[in-house]
Amino acid sequence: MRTGYSQLPLHGGKAPRWLFQRMTRLAREIICHLVAEYGAEGALQHLSDPFWFQSFGCVLGFDWHSSGVTTTTCGAVKEGIKGMEHELGFYAAGGKGKVSRQTPQEIECSCDKIGYDANNLVTASRLSAKVDSSAVQDGYQIYHHAFFFTGNGRWCVVQQGMNEANGMARRYHWLGNENTDFVNEPHSAVCCDHRGKALNFVARESRISRERVTQLAACPDTEAEQVLLKRPELLMPRRHWVRSEDINPKYLHKILLKTYDQAPENFTQLLGIQGVGAKTLRALALTAELIYGTKTSVRDPARFSFAHGGKDGTPYPVDRENYDNSIEVLHTALKRAKLERSEKLDALKRLGRFQGSV
Repeated sequence: MRTGYSQLPLHGGKAPRWLFQRMTRLAREIICHLVAEYGAEGALQHLSDPFWFQSFGCVLGFDWHSSGVTTTTCGAVKEGIKGMEHELGFYAAGGKGKVSRQTPQEIECSCDKIGYDANNLVTASRLSAKVDSSAVQDGYQIYHHAFFFTGNGRWCVVQQGMNEANGMARRYHWLGNENTDFVNEPHSAVCCDHRGKALNFVARESRISRERVTQLAACPDTEAEQVLLKRPELLMPRRHWVRSEDINPKYLHKILLKTYDQAPENFTQLLGIQGVGAKTLRALALTAELIYGTKTSVRDPARFSFAHGGKDGTPYPVDRENYDNSIEVLHTALKRAKLERSEKLDALKRLGRFQGSV
């Protein structure tokens, strides 16, 4: 399920090398502590919480509210746990831009090493991205996709889209397993200060629309084209995000040829067809509304201080000595905790042997 999203201003630039190196070390220590305390699944749950994630980025010393906190924090986690994945039972894939498109291959590579079937995880990665980029059309184009998972099929997605028109970024969080329903209210919470209009195929009230759109895609009836040709006045709905070419009969014909060839049985399968994106879904939705009278929802699914300062000097410049000290304290504490657990286990074993001999 999608656990929430955050609204952030788009900022350029990147973390300086000296800071990112420290971020990877501190991120590694924090993830190790989370796994030790809550298990690998607990670490996924923390990353899937938009508020906790924002706090995490702040503790790592990045800008407290910029879009870069998403990409840099995910990158620091991925780089920080490199080489420790098997020990932690916690894996990372994906990233920003071109790296995000390598997510399926990275998932498969990790799964090959642990002997786990990667198909469900790859499907989860693709569908979660497709939902936030096409099934929920809120004006944000996905450009960052990070996928975290465990060796038993649990996963978490942290992805981000940008809206160049308003200069904002929106971060989406998911938490799921092999039984996740991607197309019916996949989110359990939405966290933001502003909600607008959106074309929301995964809203509960869009259930009938999903069925009709799938029906239309699987059965290319010429009546669909005839309706559009005979009723040109219906081609200009008041929704501002629709363009005339979205429901052009010629474009619709191309859509139906593609979807009919693969005949989806449900909306999830339709969403998974390569090439079926936001524009295709808009055209099918509007056509289904004209033919069947079904409407798609337009509901938009929608504070920590720095511990070490911030990259841009807010609320104060990063204190390198304090930062390094935090890394060392966490590392030492984790080693001590492991040692204490080992000593307690040895003591229990000795006690068991003693009781057995009495």
